[in-house]
Amino acid sequence: MKIVIAGAGEVGSHLAKLLSTEDQDITLIDRDSDKLSVLDANYNLLTVAGNPTSFATLREANVGTCDLFIAVTPYETDNTVACAMAKSFGAKRTVARIDSYEYMDPRNSDFVKRIGIDRVIYPEYLAAAEIITALRHSWARNWFELYDGEIILVGVRLRSKARFCGMQLKDLATLSHHFHISAIRRNHETIIPGGFDTMQEDDILYITTKREYIDELLELTGKVNQKIRRVLVMGGSKIAVRLANMMEDKFRLTIIDNDLERCRKLPQICPDCDIIYGDGRDIDTLADAGIDEMDAFISLTASSETNILTCLTAKELGIKKTVAEVENIQFISQAEGLNIGTIINKKLLSSSTIFQMMIDSDASNARCLALADAEVAELEVKEGSKLTKAPVKDLRLPRDITLGGLIRDGRGMLISGMTRIQPGDHVLTFCLAGAIRKVERLFS
Repeated sequence: MKIVIAGAGEVGSHLAKLLSTEDQDITLIDRDSDKLSVLDANYNLLTVAGNPTSFATLREANVGTCDLFIAVTPYETDNTVACAMAKSFGAKRTVARIDSYEYMDPRNSDFVKRIGIDRVIYPEYLAAAEIITALRHSWARNWFELYDGEIILVGVRLRSKARFCGMQLKDLATLSHHFHISAIRRNHETIIPGGFDTMQEDDILYITTKREYIDELLELTGKVNQKIRRVLVMGGSKIAVRLANMMEDKFRLTIIDNDLERCRKLPQICPDCDIIYGDGRDIDTLADAGIDEMDAFISLTASSETNILTCLTAKELGIKKTVAEVENIQFISQAEGLNIGTIINKKLLSSSTIFQMMIDSDASNARCLALADAEVAELEVKEGSKLTKAPVKDLRLPRDITLGGLIRDGRGMLISGMTRIQPGDHVLTFCLAGAIRKVERLFS
């Protein structure tokens, strides 16, 4: 697949690095030639120095022949203009990073399509939606569902008291037929397990199930779903503002920020939130904010280190559910090991959405889950796909791909070795980094 990325900032660079290792044909455009030279020297991609809204630059990047054009510069206007130009040149699909919810408003969708933008990505919206999901399902690290919960993938850390602990996967059927262990995160690595793998304490299990068996899963993993109502947020960032605008009356937010001017503006854009001026790294400030009465703590400052440390502090102060924005990808594994709860990363959320687009031409309603070294996606099986040729046990699937569950005629079912996948099925697919091409070949 030929992909052109405009913008070598955090999201663009991460995407370029990720996709270049997938043996994709990547061209990266940016005004800053120094940024490009570093990436050009270390990754398998082409670079073009220039303005992404310049006709000459887009021609040099051959956008007219690309399958996917992704505009992720820091400037919303540049992204929308670049997508419109790329589409007019002949780009098959375009994606624009935006900073305003207006582009996602259904009332404006026809206009957005007409000007040449097939899909918009609003990283702060994706992050806020992920946080709301984490607050609704406080016991889980990750929560991913298809068709209103017909199929659910749950990420949960295993404690010593859990009945799963010490059990081999092949013995799970003697305990329950309602769960499929799709992957295990252990020692900073995600693995696709086999029947003889043992579930161990501190593993993060990715378990596929159906909504009616969630209570049973809670009991087997030794978890309790605590209702979240009062939430303390550190950092009045764009994510915090989007969260406040999306929460409706489900949660009561208190926002702490150490920027006085920002605190003066927040009441206008977050009228239903309590705003406190202060440094959330200070325990006295947290006490004054009523942290002992809070159900959850969310740290959304510009510093990953600060977010990790303040979540650890909140845990020590008795907060059961914590969420940290960790934008430094190299810190994610360490943060997982520190048991700080749910981790949010805008780069991973954005790239996961684009990953879904790459492997599914009709990704308008599909959802995806972003992990540091793996992807979870919902894919529709095409007529003639290799997956339809035999029962799953005889398909000889690559070891870095597993199929957890499927939706058929609106009904969910778990996948076992005897399952025969049919054209039109929507399949929950878990694959490790580097497996995009394999997934494409399986489903096409």
